[in-house]
Amino acid sequence: MAELSIDRRTRKDAQHNRTQILDVARQAFSSDGVEVSMDAIARQSGLGSATLYRHFPNKDALLAALLDEHYEDMLQKKTVIEAEESDAGRALERWIDALGDWMLVYDGLSEPLRAAWSRSNSPLKPTCQNVIDATDIFLRAAQGAGLAQPALSGRHIFLGALAVAWAGGTGLEDHGTRAVLRDMFKNGWGIAS
Repeated sequence: MAELSIDRRTRKDAQHNRTQILDVARQAFSSDGVEVSMDAIARQSGLGSATLYRHFPNKDALLAALLDEHYEDMLQKKTVIEAEESDAGRALERWIDALGDWMLVYDGLSEPLRAAWSRSNSPLKPTCQNVIDATDIFLRAAQGAGLAQPALSGRHIFLGALAVAWAGGTGLEDHGTRAVLRDMFKNGWGIAS
């Protein structure tokens, strides 16, 4: 019986530590961007580095856990857009805006998201794929209505939105860069004749 009690306490302590790490990382990334070191997060959480790495073996794993929370918000936005928009092109546009907001939830997030594509084992890759799959739904509807180029994929839109997020991030933002790039991304760079 005592062994069962120790096991429960150990699991409760582990859950508490995980929650503490996530709370500290969320606050640190929100205020200082994703460049905050794992050691700084361990120190700020009052836990040892070994405890942090036991829960999150690298920063991408920590970011993936935090982005899961934000992805729930994205799913809610997806539901709202689907309910409110009968125009498939406008629905795609709203989704791309939501996608850009998600990519800017932490300063510097666009770089780890981009890097996730070059590493097959990145913990961020499933999160990115979920977003791409949702983007494909909006894109296919717009393509079916003749409102989006047939050669586009959800991955293309994801990467385009990622480029806009990178260039329009807080460290690089100057006089509406994000809005200008988003409009260029939507409308192309040429002047309509």
